[in-house]
Amino acid sequence: MRILKYIFLLILLATIAITVYVATQKSEFEITRSVVINVPRTVVYNYVNDYKNWEDWGSWKEGDADMKFIYAENTVGQGASYSWDGSSDGKMTTLFARQNDSIVQKAVVSDHNYDSFITFKDTVGGTKVTWKAKGSVDFMTKVNATFSGGADRLMGDLFEQSLYNLNKTITKEINTFDIKVNGIVQQGGGFYVKKKIVCLKSEMLGQLHLQLPKVINFFKKTNLKMNGKPFVIFDNPDADTVHFAVCAPLKEEIFVSRESDISVEFLEPFSALKTTLTGDYSHRNAARSKAMKYFNENKMERGSSHEMEIYEITATENRHPSKWQTAYMIPVKTVPAATPPTATATPPTIPINE
Repeated sequence: MRILKYIFLLILLATIAITVYVATQKSEFEITRSVVINVPRTVVYNYVNDYKNWEDWGSWKEGDADMKFIYAENTVGQGASYSWDGSSDGKMTTLFARQNDSIVQKAVVSDHNYDSFITFKDTVGGTKVTWKAKGSVDFMTKVNATFSGGADRLMGDLFEQSLYNLNKTITKEINTFDIKVNGIVQQGGGFYVKKKIVCLKSEMLGQLHLQLPKVINFFKKTNLKMNGKPFVIFDNPDADTVHFAVCAPLKEEIFVSRESDISVEFLEPFSALKTTLTGDYSHRNAARSKAMKYFNENKMERGSSHEMEIYEITATENRHPSKWQTAYMIPVKTVPAATPPTATATPPTIPINE
């Protein structure tokens, strides 16, 4: 009996000693980790800038099968955020974002927080992503850190694994794509809302990632139902400074205030050469080039309508870029006899008002 008391006392003293030792260890950390990804900088930036993609590469979900992710209305750019519940809960918010350059974030995890700085630089072999973080850890993480080389080492390993996952995930997702020329289809018409954008051609993908969710959210805020899929209309797709409009179809005409950056227009039905890209938007130039080659080889005559991109499957329906589907519509005035048989027309993407 006395031996059991001694054993219990020793265990108690050891527990107290370990608790005191852990409590005296530093809870702050400051780490920097980098990775080079063989993908263009603008593509990497746009992928990381959308929190809906973080679930696929963040290492903190590994080993926590019950972790659930909650996405805010805005998941892209400044003010975007997402949160998670699991063995630990947390939230990350974007404080600042500079296109193709850097992202600054604030993360709150359980009862500690840290500041995050991610930069993107062109380098030999692709894009260098550098992730710096500075903050503190909670007591349980501190316990793990004590036996894992300290808070810097433990958090550094988590960030390093995340960057490894990012490299593996984005390289596979971005480089998996397919382009198919479907043929001539009849594009339906109808009323639609649009938001005009003017930017450099190099910034267009970033603007699409940023503005498309805003147009979709317009429907949610106004309790309107989108009558088809969102799309973009181009005024000058080949210019260095691109003028385009991010749009979404309406069931019927609506009226918006003059102060709004959203306007309402009517699209006339037209014939178009349709080309489908299955994969990330970054391959849009390759898809358009293939479409234009087919267009010219078959001596097609361009119609009076503007070129369109219709987003048939987006991140809203599927988080994986390799599964996204974009239709490129080049207006056709006439179809010469030498053209291969017309493809079976699909239901209009923007149905005429019912």
